[in-house]
Amino acid sequence: MKKIIVAIALLGALASCTATEKGTAIGAGTGALIGGVATHSWGGAAVGAVAGGVVGNLIGRSEDRRGYCIYRDRYGHRYEARCR
Repeated sequence: MKKIIVAIALLGALASCTATEKGTAIGAGTGALIGGVATHSWGGAAVGAVAGGVVGNLIGRSEDRRGYCIYRDRYGHRYEARCR
């Protein structure tokens, strides 16, 4: 019963987060789980959490700017604009 209450509380806390924050949290949790299971150590879980958090953050950031693309002008400068 306690596990269910904790799970509901964690999901409720994520409900008010942006896509970037959700992606980071989900990525870090998943990475920690996979890292811990794969290496059977806390160190592996820590490395997995960091790697998963970074990847989750990048995916979440791409969701925040949906409909925008990155272009290069003729001088090689990057800029962001609505996708064509």
